[in-house]
Amino acid sequence: MTVGVLALQGSFNEHIAALRRLGVQGVEIRKADQLLTVSSPIIPGGESTTMAKLAEYHNLFPALREFVKMGKPVWGTCAGLIFLAGRAVGQKEGGQELVGGLDCTVHRNFFGSQIQSFEADILVPQLTSQEGGPETYRGVFIRAPAVLDVGPDVEVLADYPVPSNKVLYSSSTVQIQEEDALPETKVIVAVKQGNLLATAFYPELTADTRWHSYFIKMTKEIEQGASSSSSKTIVSVGETSAGPEPAKPDLPIFQ
Repeated sequence: MTVGVLALQGSFNEHIAALRRLGVQGVEIRKADQLLTVSSPIIPGGESTTMAKLAEYHNLFPALREFVKMGKPVWGTCAGLIFLAGRAVGQKEGGQELVGGLDCTVHRNFFGSQIQSFEADILVPQLTSQEGGPETYRGVFIRAPAVLDVGPDVEVLADYPVPSNKVLYSSSTVQIQEEDALPETKVIVAVKQGNLLATAFYPELTADTRWHSYFIKMTKEIEQGASSSSSKTIVSVGETSAGPEPAKPDLPIFQ
């Protein structure tokens, strides 16, 4: 198995290092035709606007969309989550191009600017169930997005409590006075939909490789499913459904 990591900008080296620790080959992807050589791509964390401009310049969006459409596994972390979202708000003027595929709305810089970056332990029951280890995962949130809503086919893998003085709107994150604060709510920070996996945080910046292991197993399962569905019995011309052809007597062997 070879996993490609979009290497336009951001933490692609860290993803490749994490894959290497799991014994999986990771390769840098910068051109559309390179996607044909990998089992699955990872879109890393980084500056989503810059990554989008470079991806557009290298004509990667059509190839990535085709990868998603074909049902092949794709994982996006932080900026990669924004890429895979079907809808994005809180963008800069003019917005940015999206790959799409995930039936969700993502807020681009939900948790604030660079200086508001943080780390937090988040509950990851499904990850723990499959990969073992602690019940929580140390999430690294750097100018991180958040998922505001999801469609019925999207599985929520992790969420994070939002302070009571932060209110969610579809177009922005608005701070209100403490006396008007609403009860604490949660935003979604990890999702899965079919062949797509996305996390708002940076698993590649930690020593915990459980998310990478989860994605590798997900890739293998999808590949095995595709292989079994394509392995159909080929019926020869003249063969009927009445059963196998009667055995023919062996021909004599002449010396």
